[in-house]
Amino acid sequence: MGADDRAVRPPGCSPLATWVGKLLLRLAGWRVSSPAYPGPKFVLIAAPHTSNWDVYFMLACGWALGLRVSWIAKDSLFRFPFGGLMRWLGGVPVDRSRHLNQVQAAAALFGERAGLILAVAPDGTRGKADYWRSGFYYMALEGHVPIGLGFLDYARKAGGILGFYPPTGDIHADMAHFREVYRDIRGRYPAQETPTRLRDEASEA
Repeated sequence: MGADDRAVRPPGCSPLATWVGKLLLRLAGWRVSSPAYPGPKFVLIAAPHTSNWDVYFMLACGWALGLRVSWIAKDSLFRFPFGGLMRWLGGVPVDRSRHLNQVQAAAALFGERAGLILAVAPDGTRGKADYWRSGFYYMALEGHVPIGLGFLDYARKAGGILGFYPPTGDIHADMAHFREVYRDIRGRYPAQETPTRLRDEASEA
């Protein structure tokens, strides 16, 4: 792999993690897929989120694709004795003393790092909510990175990334696109799925 390849590929995991991810998915009867990556940085939607199993399948899919997927959390969660494990699983501590909200913290990370895949569950909970939270969108918009349309489809036993979408700044037009993409994707518990819409869209429904 040359320097040009490294410049466009997102952060990779170890060969061992890739092997483990493929093995776990094979044992579970799942398949994984993704189109070509647009560059070394992107926000990864983790949807739909209806079960604690989603975290494990997301990590397995990422490993199987050879990707190191990260997520942000407050720095107090990374203290001894679990800090090392949290980082190994892709956790990125956010220094709350910098007084940044999650969108600002994510945008700062994209500016500081040469490569970063930041997973965000826009429904915010594995229980059913009324709408998606818009933070994932503004993380990508302010970080000047595309959005990866990650998915876990328990009905088809398939996961990975459906495509990449650069945010246009017209969030409602972009949400219409996301709704179409996720229309037939089913979580582990379909009754718990949060509709692919924002708060103001929910109030208009």
